[in-house]
Amino acid sequence: MEKEPFEGNEPDGQEGQQPAWRKKLRTNAVLVVLVLAAIGAVVSQLESWQRPKGEPALPALESHFQGPLPVPGMVTMVDLGADACIPCKLMAPILAKLEKAYADKAAIVFIDVWKDRQAARQFGIRIIPTQIFYDENGREVLRHEGFLDEKSIVEQLGKLGVRPPAGL
Repeated sequence: MEKEPFEGNEPDGQEGQQPAWRKKLRTNAVLVVLVLAAIGAVVSQLESWQRPKGEPALPALESHFQGPLPVPGMVTMVDLGADACIPCKLMAPILAKLEKAYADKAAIVFIDVWKDRQAARQFGIRIIPTQIFYDENGREVLRHEGFLDEKSIVEQLGKLGVRPPAGL
């Protein structure tokens, strides 16, 4: 008594040929291996992207601001990011420098939204980093997503009436 082949398991007509489902399985297995190899290559490349020896470490970003945001009566820039995000790490020294330079003129505030998830909801964050600029009346005037360089931050603060401190 000869068994009927299962659906999709029929021979291809020639003796010794693989069924179609085996060919598909082999093709899919090869694709999975290639995708995993590509992911491994990307991860290893990211791990090898480290600062050169002797180069100072980037300052750690800290959410240390306590108080209402935006700061009442003061132009405020809130940077929402995370200390593990690469663009955020690149912005850390810029923010540290500007926070000191604008100490009495404007508030420069960093919030780590991975540590403070409520802030992400409160400010409606979609991607990090996100910078939000407020005028002295607390009105949002600009929202920027992604890396923002020092010159652009200083320029935006200038548009809000805050003169750059000497040396910037």
